[in-house]
Amino acid sequence: MNFLKKIYYEKYSKKSYSISNVDLIIDRIFRNQKYGCYVDIGCNHPIKYNNTYLLYKRGWTGINVDLDSSSINDFNKLRPKDCNVKALISDKIKQKTVYVYHNRSAINTVSKELVKTRKNKPLQKIVMKSTTLNNLLENYKERLNSNIDLLSIDIENHEFEALKNFNFKKNKIKIVVIEHLNTKVKNLETQNQSLKDITKSKIYKLLLKNKFKLINWVNSDLIFANTSLKI
Repeated sequence: MNFLKKIYYEKYSKKSYSISNVDLIIDRIFRNQKYGCYVDIGCNHPIKYNNTYLLYKRGWTGINVDLDSSSINDFNKLRPKDCNVKALISDKIKQKTVYVYHNRSAINTVSKELVKTRKNKPLQKIVMKSTTLNNLLENYKERLNSNIDLLSIDIENHEFEALKNFNFKKNKIKIVVIEHLNTKVKNLETQNQSLKDITKSKIYKLLLKNKFKLINWVNSDLIFANTSLKI
């Protein structure tokens, strides 16, 4: 009987790979869509704390982007069906200072504002040339067989800049999962988050302007749905 129970619960339970279980919400939103396409900006690790691995296991594919070459090497090994790109995404093409805490760190950032709020300071600074999300999608458009079902962005307080000049009309997106950090609070991802702060944020206003609505919120991950597209 215990063995049968185990089989039953394994059938109806799903493991989360995201740091905040947001992938389970994404998976439910797309539960009736067998195949799809995602773009993951700030992907970091192919499995651990990853928002798109659960979809990858289901047969979805997409583009994963990170500024760390070792991260991209791991994606090439563990997620070979995806297109994995080393790049720094911002609002324009220019030289950017990257604050590096250590290799493969999920908290490496180009946000000087965020660095100032942290107790731990970066070990080094490197300079990288950024590109835009528009350019990235144009360069890899052959890998996007259809509209983008999911856009996930987690780039440590640089999310607004990544979307600031994005062409929402040309690139149709169904769901956006995006990290929102309020650098004015001490504890970024716990009870200090507030809906009032979110609705005042530049990210919220930008997505609202482009016909998205906030449908869910987990810790610092905001989930927006495109009101003009059927999901």
